[in-house]
Amino acid sequence: MDSFHSLVALLARRALEQADDRAYVFVSERGTEEAALTFRQLHDAARALATRLIPAARPGDRAILVFPPGIEFMVAFFGCLMAGVIAVPMMMPRRNSARDSSAAILANCTPALALTTTAFALRGDLQARFAQENIRWIEVDLSEADGATVDLPEPAPDDIAFLQYTSGSTSEPKGVMVSHANLLANLEMIRIALGNTRQSTYVNWVPLYHDMGLILNALQALYVGATCVLMAPNAFMQRPLGWLRAISHYRAEVACGPNFGFDLCVSRYRTDQMEGVDLSSLRIALNGAEPVRADTIARFTETFSPHGFDSHAMYPAYGMAEATLLISGGTRGGGHVTRSVSRGALQAHTAGAPVDPGDAQLVVGCGRALAGEHIAIVEPERRVRLPADRVGEIWVSGTNVARAYWRNDAATRGELKAEIDGEDDRWLRTGDLGFLDPSGELYVTGRIKDLIVVRGINHYPQDIERTVQSLDNALRENCGAAFSVPDEHGEESLVIVQEVERTARHSIDTAEIKGQIREAVADSHELSARHITLIRPGALPKTTSGKIQRKLARRLWLDGGFEEVG
Repeated sequence: MDSFHSLVALLARRALEQADDRAYVFVSERGTEEAALTFRQLHDAARALATRLIPAARPGDRAILVFPPGIEFMVAFFGCLMAGVIAVPMMMPRRNSARDSSAAILANCTPALALTTTAFALRGDLQARFAQENIRWIEVDLSEADGATVDLPEPAPDDIAFLQYTSGSTSEPKGVMVSHANLLANLEMIRIALGNTRQSTYVNWVPLYHDMGLILNALQALYVGATCVLMAPNAFMQRPLGWLRAISHYRAEVACGPNFGFDLCVSRYRTDQMEGVDLSSLRIALNGAEPVRADTIARFTETFSPHGFDSHAMYPAYGMAEATLLISGGTRGGGHVTRSVSRGALQAHTAGAPVDPGDAQLVVGCGRALAGEHIAIVEPERRVRLPADRVGEIWVSGTNVARAYWRNDAATRGELKAEIDGEDDRWLRTGDLGFLDPSGELYVTGRIKDLIVVRGINHYPQDIERTVQSLDNALRENCGAAFSVPDEHGEESLVIVQEVERTARHSIDTAEIKGQIREAVADSHELSARHITLIRPGALPKTTSGKIQRKLARRLWLDGGFEEVG
């Protein structure tokens, strides 16, 4: 692959060599094409926008990107890159919601500009949300350049391309300063790991303000010169099989999403809606952004193999914003790796063989370190490197790792410039727990700050949540949180907060289901679930990628912020 100094140079090459090839296509929830841009059209529209941004902002100023689903986001992103303005992708603030992270992001990055579509610029509640900020609003459309353009200097490799705010599953969001060099390094790592070419059409529903949607889908497709078909996230949530129909229609090779997205496709499966759908073109079904579950992979494969889905296409992976995006992955067509380990040994931070079937837990491998990157498992307190099959914190080193957080020196020193005892290199501390097997396969077991410690024994919350959700169809899958709080004696006690399906809210026997939960948790985990709170659908806080925000859920529970059903 040719080397580039910036994403601006990359787009210029695509516009020159593949001028009339389609870069992005946006389809409606019914699959109708609503908009499309060739590489040349994308380049020209972004350049026209850059000429409007230069008089309005200085190089290095921040611009928030607040867009509904569509291609305009990509024009705004590249327009910022060309103008030397630092893009800040943001989730559209929810109406009348105090729970989103927009206020914290605005306070941290102090933007000079806000870019959005004409329709959203007229939204009164959006203007009111940002009224206290001195922000100039600029509308973005898909029209090509009109009139003269100014000379635009090409960014340097170390220039900051954009700020990717972390999803904040256990803390306030932090702005990762992603440089052009970081992006190009990780995009090349992704190309090698996924085996992508110009023929590797993508179909993506993950939001573009999320790093998986932007980098792994939209920018990786542009990097290799492939087409990326975009869908609205809410269209996927309402009709997930539309994603699979689009994969079939466009003969897509690559599709990426969080684990819950694959679960959603299975739960909404309808034979009549899959008529004529052929998934045999799919070479990479990347599952990441949250813990990957073996039962999810098995159910998806069983459900969709009659429609041409190849089990070898399933591609568990691991990544995070601080590493630009992807950290580990397998090989194209290599399938996925699972391993049966001892639940009891995991609680003692070791990956060993189960002593009996009741002790067995199936974990999914998330591939190996990417080309030019290193992964270490480290004891987080003593900061010493651990051998294979020992559970510790996952640390990462490579040219894809960002140098700093925006205006957060303490977090930069503690998390992006960590040192292993007796070694000289600088490492990223992921905050995630996992182990490497002797071959280098990475298994992610949980999050350090989410770990539940009761009577000196470690428990992974996702294991408890899985036990709960397997009991009854009324308990929503991927919509529960387990955490601990101190009791009146200062001892940690278990709390379970679980959403109830909308169809069961008024018919569920809450006393009976709570009894079943207590019995199952005691039987499977030798824990007493002292507090169980059943809540309505959508009440549990999640990040933009669907991760449970257990820390926020704990705070809400302590403050009495959940309304119980029943």
